[in-house]
Amino acid sequence: MKQDCRIGLVQMESMVGETEQNLQNITRLAEIARKQEISLLCFPECALDGYSPHDATAIANPLDCKWIKQLRECSTDLGITLLVGMIEQRSGEHRPYISQVILSPGEELEVYRKVHLGRSELEYFSPGDHFPVFSAHGTSFAVGICWDWHFPETAAIYSLKGAEVLFAPHASPLVAGDRKELWLRYLGARAYDNSVYIGACNLVGSNGKSKKFSGGTLVIGPKGDLVEQVQIENESIYTAILSAERINHIRRPERTSMRDSFFLADRRKELYHELIELDILDK
Repeated sequence: MKQDCRIGLVQMESMVGETEQNLQNITRLAEIARKQEISLLCFPECALDGYSPHDATAIANPLDCKWIKQLRECSTDLGITLLVGMIEQRSGEHRPYISQVILSPGEELEVYRKVHLGRSELEYFSPGDHFPVFSAHGTSFAVGICWDWHFPETAAIYSLKGAEVLFAPHASPLVAGDRKELWLRYLGARAYDNSVYIGACNLVGSNGKSKKFSGGTLVIGPKGDLVEQVQIENESIYTAILSAERINHIRRPERTSMRDSFFLADRRKELYHELIELDILDK
């Protein structure tokens, strides 16, 4: 990292198909983030269109829609990089994607498409097939959406590609339980094993239909430690300053102790072919 980075993680309510209303909420929160001097602001999964797999095709939007154009203008006007979840319809494709658009001031739009779909999503969405790494404000970062983070390879690939911060936007329902407690079971391991910061956020409240979401925001440091956990109610922004010195120290070429090691630097990839070749055994 070239310098310390102030990130913002949004907990918000998003109504299914109410894209204009959701957009206004997103831009309002972005304006608040600007006053807090946030550089990278991450919104939850499907924040722009609302999360409802059954309605996905009906409410999906292309990347050149008017709402994305307005978000690009918002990013430029405020000088903030926005990471906004949406349901993306690509021309000529039958099923839409669960996408996170990356909007940086003066830059071309970039996008991550959810690679690992949950079983309840397979019927309604297409899976992505790339793990892109982005750069803005002196920081390299990447995105995995909700279910993606149950697959350790995702974080390893991103870290090996140079990502320093991983964002984890979610649309996790209330029935799944306390999101922060669940996140700490596995996101801490993703951060520790790969020497990355991880910032997670979730939808909260109702989607205007049958689902309710549990909310949740947290940041985990590159040694799996909880940087800070703040209990926020309703819609809000959790802010954290990520130390460049800390992650640069861990990732430096010379290492003097296990405590400060970048473990991926010592892996033996020539032995890992079984990871690709093996599958779950039928018993």
